[in-house]
Amino acid sequence: MPDAEVLFYPCLFNAADCEQLFATLEAEIAWRQDSATIFGRHHLLPRLTAWYGDPGKTYRYSGISMEPLPWTPTLRQIKVAIETVAEVEFNSVLLNFYRHGQDSMGWHSDDEPELGPNPVIGSVSLGGCRRFLLRHKGNKSIPKVELNLTNGSLLLMQGPTQHFWQHHVPKTRRTVDPRINLTFRVIQ
Repeated sequence: MPDAEVLFYPCLFNAADCEQLFATLEAEIAWRQDSATIFGRHHLLPRLTAWYGDPGKTYRYSGISMEPLPWTPTLRQIKVAIETVAEVEFNSVLLNFYRHGQDSMGWHSDDEPELGPNPVIGSVSLGGCRRFLLRHKGNKSIPKVELNLTNGSLLLMQGPTQHFWQHHVPKTRRTVDPRINLTFRVIQ
């Protein structure tokens, strides 16, 4: 991928760990369904979210402001595992719970000012496999990139990626298992 630094680890966590982590997160995370204002109208986000991290690491996107809840032991366990691979110390995590195929994430870049100039995003997937698409922002002749985010995978997006690329999780009519996605970040 030109203008990007993307690394994919399809099996960072084994199947037994994934099952245990998913069940624990589904039960213990304080899930919420926020709404965003688009063209002056409020719309419920098509997924559940949660924000955890170090004290004071507030995150704002799409008109939503999230104050961090304190790290749980399970979130710390996942954080330590991916920090070893990413060689980055993350201070926060945005969790997305995709309950079914109609839950999705629209095209966007993780380029909010509090993430700094070249953010490192460590994205862990647990549960059902979902399609993940990337497209170049400025050069439409560069083909889209498609990944299947498998159970237990880690996707690292770093360097200039967020400057030049957008990504999204599209809706699907196929029957898919629920998926929890954890995107670890460093809030400046």
